Amino acid sequence: MMPPSTSIASSPASAGEGSRSGPFAHFGRDFTASIVVFLVAMPLCMGIAIASGVPPEKGLVTGIIGGLVVGLLAGSPLQVSGPAAGLAVIVFEFVREHGLEALGPVLLLAGVFQLVAGALRLGGLFRAISPAVVHGMLAGIGALIVIGQFHILFDQKPMSSGLENMAMMPARILGLDPTNVASTELALMLGVLTMAVMLGWEKVRPKSMGLVPGALLGVVAATAVAWTMGLDVARIAVPESIGAAFALPTSTGWFAPLANPALIVAALAIAFIASAETLLSAAAVDRMHDGVRTKYDKELRAQGIGNLLCGVFGALPMTGVIVRSSANVQAGAKTRLSTILHGVWILGFIALLPWLLREVPMAALGGVLVVTGWRLVSLSHVRHLFHNYGAFPAVIWAVTFILVVTTDLLTGVLVGLALTVLELAPHFRNLKLKVEEHVEEHEAGEATRLALGGGATFLGLTRLNKVLEKLPHGRPVHLDLGQLKVMDHTTAETISEWLNRRRQSGHSDRVTGPAPILRPLPVAA
Repeated sequence: MMPPSTSIASSPASAGEGSRSGPFAHFGRDFTASIVVFLVAMPLCMGIAIASGVPPEKGLVTGIIGGLVVGLLAGSPLQVSGPAAGLAVIVFEFVREHGLEALGPVLLLAGVFQLVAGALRLGGLFRAISPAVVHGMLAGIGALIVIGQFHILFDQKPMSSGLENMAMMPARILGLDPTNVASTELALMLGVLTMAVMLGWEKVRPKSMGLVPGALLGVVAATAVAWTMGLDVARIAVPESIGAAFALPTSTGWFAPLANPALIVAALAIAFIASAETLLSAAAVDRMHDGVRTKYDKELRAQGIGNLLCGVFGALPMTGVIVRSSANVQAGAKTRLSTILHGVWILGFIALLPWLLREVPMAALGGVLVVTGWRLVSLSHVRHLFHNYGAFPAVIWAVTFILVVTTDLLTGVLVGLALTVLELAPHFRNLKLKVEEHVEEHEAGEATRLALGGGATFLGLTRLNKVLEKLPHGRPVHLDLGQLKVMDHTTAETISEWLNRRRQSGHSDRVTGPAPILRPLPVAA
């Protein structure tokens, strides 16, 4: 999930992989942060697996690989990788149509696609995806998770499509019998209890316990009630041994599904969506600290290796995930050791305490996913787009959202991307980006003047990002937009976030213009 554009600044002297060297230079803070991330990750890994239509241990295996392997190789040291709600819908539909046995080879191929994309240095291209498309996609996924997990609250399986799930919701409610409390009514009460504890904890928790995750408390509360009262409700199924969770291919025909062109397209779709969500999440993590910036191509290669391994072990696809990553930063993590250790804790838990996981009610995880999905449907994003950039980006958001819910994820994303191209149609004569950089002398010292001309659109955003990231940190920047003919909302959002990061780090940058752009940036006299 992507949050609103907020920043949490930290001291440059203490951020990132450290002013002190060595993997254990900040061991104390990384150790405590890893515990927090582990507690956040456990219910989400299992819940996302269930929402994806696969056994819960598949999500836990993905969390382990995301910590131990991707955490070690990542280009974004503080980002946490694991199963993501953003892919739950596409995996659910895939497993329903092709079976769980086809997911492994397709996911392995998706990992190969990501590895190749990273090797070809295509990481920057994913940062040029319109925020209207990204947030519309996430909102649509969130809506599908809510209406799908609604049925889990009743100890029932979700239907095969979002529209069917919506159509069945009234029947679930009308089928309740308050005079005969059976497994359905008991499961619903446990799911509601989970959600109430999650949301209530966020309202009342003291600052001293601010890092204790509400999702964990909700699941613990529901599990305790179900166990102490011996309630007859569905519980999650966990294998007896850790070895069974890591299922290696046993058939010589394991790669046979890849002969189907439709499955190759599915692998491309998974690779594209996973990469976009990962790199956008990494950009959000960068806004939370002043330490080491993300190396996007390296991150893409690490995700490729992770998804390749998830395919080999028959697990869920992974992405960089913002909820666990933000918990990592807020808990004080300084190096990648925190992410690696959280994978160790997940592995140790399912190896030593599988019996405890088997006591968790399915409805409790359904409650966690209902809240998680609802938070993805953030109307603040579309209000932000409309207020700052006008109606067209808001229309892109709405169309992407509606198509994801009513058709499928890939259709919604592709139509949204097509609409972002349509946004540029009136300006096709002025789409070439011109960039000039030189040093200005002032009474207060030197400043870097960066003049943009022509069209600043997503077509040139990869190049512009490289220029912005190479600007010296110790010198103020004068961003001159006076010669711009057009700026689309994707570029305007990127520049605004870049300016916010620099200003929160203490830089006294200025922007001059005005230029006929889609969003007015701060303009100096």
